[in-house]
Amino acid sequence: MSTLAVFVIFIICYMLIMLEKIDRALIAGAGGVFMLLMGIYDIDAAFLKYIDWNTIALLFAMMIIVSITGKTGMFEYVAIVLAKWVNGRPIPLLIVISVLTAMGSAFLANVTIVLLIVPVIMTLVRLLCIPAIPYLIAIIISSNIGGTATLIGDPPNVMIGQAVKHLSFNAFLTHLTPVVSIIFIVVLIYLIFLYKFELTSKTINTKQIHTIQAKDYLQKTPALPKSIFVLILTISGFMFQPLLFVDLTSIALAGAILLMLLTHDEYRADDVLKQVEWTTLFFFIGLFLLVGGLEEVGILDELARGLVLYTEGDLPKTSILILWLTGLLSGFVDNIPFVAAMIPVILELKEYGMTNLDPLWWSLALGACLGGNGTLLGSSANLVVAGLAKKEKADVSFVEFIKVGFPVVLMSLFISTVYVYFRYLVHFM
Repeated sequence: MSTLAVFVIFIICYMLIMLEKIDRALIAGAGGVFMLLMGIYDIDAAFLKYIDWNTIALLFAMMIIVSITGKTGMFEYVAIVLAKWVNGRPIPLLIVISVLTAMGSAFLANVTIVLLIVPVIMTLVRLLCIPAIPYLIAIIISSNIGGTATLIGDPPNVMIGQAVKHLSFNAFLTHLTPVVSIIFIVVLIYLIFLYKFELTSKTINTKQIHTIQAKDYLQKTPALPKSIFVLILTISGFMFQPLLFVDLTSIALAGAILLMLLTHDEYRADDVLKQVEWTTLFFFIGLFLLVGGLEEVGILDELARGLVLYTEGDLPKTSILILWLTGLLSGFVDNIPFVAAMIPVILELKEYGMTNLDPLWWSLALGACLGGNGTLLGSSANLVVAGLAKKEKADVSFVEFIKVGFPVVLMSLFISTVYVYFRYLVHFM
């Protein structure tokens, strides 16, 4: 009976999260609390076993660092300088914004980057009198692709990195950056081909771009060099983490506390904490509790057995299945709940004789992050861009996005399949 109850609670919460009618943090939290009240697990198990506080703390620390750095106007300044560099020409501007978004998403988290980039691009398209939709869609797609490249770029990667300790920041760079770079180039060519006529069919007054003064966005205060210093220091810490023998969460927390101490004269701690995306953090907590219920009653064990039974324990078959299943499903549901459910499933595969699980982890990361481009519901970054665009009366419709995004997902998964096969699986065939 408890198994059925947990399954029903999970499915109901999942459907409500997809519908986006009620805040997803409330839904996930309510589901977790309901399982507590039903006695599926006790409060000690919930807080000490199922909630991954390392992931919560890492996200919290990075939110603080980016929040303070964002106040200095550094990101807007860089975007405008690059726009001037291409003289406001629509196609080069599309390329520059896409590259900037992808690179930023790799090292700062895609949700944060789109929050900073979208207001800038909306200002630019108004001045140049060019369509906003191609740029908004390019930002969404680039943020999800760029976020795939590193451990901190997209929440699914953070979750995988915290679950598998030997998958360091450098491991993600080494294993995912090559294929992500190829995918990004292919997709960027596709977007240029797709929007070339729309962006060049009108006469553009490129001189308007020079009316924007990049320095107006830059807050020339002592916080600016301090933020840049701590940001570079923290990212360097991530990269050299194997040599430092300090976990990523500790490095991120150290960076956040250091930056708050250095800038406390300009930015009060309570003001900085108000900028933290608490809704996202509480959503993660509720999500961990929901997935904990599935683990507690053995549903995840059955999923693992079913996966092994279907693939007959064959590593290549399992890896490719995870890649495509995750990629396609992540396009229609938020990738965070699916990855949270899949991590314990893959860990269970050790019990069935699979000793080398790394190809499965890379398949899961690629599928979850790249699959987020399928629809507007596929990633948190997608919904953030859509919400910001709606405020600016540049509505990105579900149908319009899926026409562009779903082909991107298919291309991305095909390239990823070839990459995973030849880099990790060909020796097992």
